[in-house]
Order: sequence, then C-alpha cells, then structure tokens
Amino acid sequence: MSNNKITIAIDGFSSTGKSTVAKQLAKHLGYIYVDSGAMYRAITYFAMENGFINDLNFNIEAIISQLDSIDISFKFNKELGFAEVYLNDENIEKDIRTLEVSSFVSKVATISEVRQKLVEQQQEMGRHKGVVMDGRDIGTVVFPDAELKLFMTASAETRAIRRYHELLERGNNVNYEDVLKNVQERDYIDSNREDSPLVKAEDAIALDNSNMTLQDQFDKILQLAKMTIEGME
Repeated sequence: MSNNKITIAIDGFSSTGKSTVAKQLAKHLGYIYVDSGAMYRAITYFAMENGFINDLNFNIEAIISQLDSIDISFKFNKELGFAEVYLNDENIEKDIRTLEVSSFVSKVATISEVRQKLVEQQQEMGRHKGVVMDGRDIGTVVFPDAELKLFMTASAETRAIRRYHELLERGNNVNYEDVLKNVQERDYIDSNREDSPLVKAEDAIALDNSNMTLQDQFDKILQLAKMTIEGME
C-alpha cells in the first residue's frame, strides 16, 4: 500500500456502528482514530456533573461559560487496544457511555459554541492526515475535503436492538423501549438542529448496514479505503 495517507470521515445516525468500524479501520491502516461523539459526550457529562443539564434544566449559558475549563484528551490503552476519553485528566470512558448521557448529548451538541470549540480541536487532530474520524458533521463541516467520506445508516429498530444489547453487556439496567425512544429522539434532534445538522455530504458513499455482519462491513469499507489510497498514487 502507498505511503499516501488520507483522511477518512464516517458520518451517520447514532448506533450505526460508526465507532466500531472506524476503530477497526484505523488499527488496520495504522491511522489515528478520533471518536468525535465521545468529545460531545464528555462535555455533556461535565454539564450533568455540574447540574447544568437534567430532565428539568438546560442551562446553555452556564455550559458556554465553562468551555475554557474543559480539557478533553484521548489516551491510548494498550490492553483495550483503543484510546480512552479523559476529561481534565480523569478517565471518563465508561461514564460517558450510559443511556443517561445519550439522552442529553444531542441537546448539548446543538450549542454553536460547543460545536465551534470541538470542530477546531478535531481539525487540529486531523491536520497531518492519516486519521479516521466518526461523528455527525465530519464530512460536511470538520473535513469537507476528506478523500473518503462514508454515511452509515440502518433502521431505527436495528440500531436500538444493537444499542440495547451493548448497554446490557456493560451492565446498564435498561429496557428496549427506552433505548428505541432515545435513538428516535436523537435522530430528530441531530437532523433538525440549526448548526451543522446531520446530513449526508454530496460526495459521501451511503452504506446501509442493517443486514451486514461486522466483518462484511469492515471488508467493504477497507476495500473503499484501499481504492481511495491507491487512487492518490
């Protein structure tokens, strides 16, 4: 394979398996993997811990006022084989993967000042290419010039079942109906927000993985990546 490194942007709805395949791809290619959604989850977790957002309250001004005191970083864990998320030097990888954080993250992601802060950080992380990043606006806003853009979809029910089993495996006490409702609500908020809504970039390749195995999906995306890299030669 050529030494020409590219930027790979993977966008799509929640629970389409973006992070799973992005991690696999980055590992196989020797690229840096960045989970942009984890960055929004980190700010959401910070807002929850400080009482800025809950079922009764959404204090946007307070969140904006604290943005400069939020430091998000990724530190590679050799045992796990991927980078974990740190908030102000505290490992919050498990804390941010709960259904409660999921229920607020799309709201926090509508705040323009939050998006601006994180987009700047994400663009800096991908400045030297050789990066795989997944999220909602990677191909449209963060890396509009990415050489390979993917847009992943699957039915809401399929995604809810995946997320439900994932949460159960992590030891979360959840029921399927709540997970499905969360997936549907996030789809609506992500697609209808004013700032950087979730849309497929014109030059992105759509991939419906409702009926794909993880291996099928990885093989297909790896083939697309190799073709793109070879096309750069």
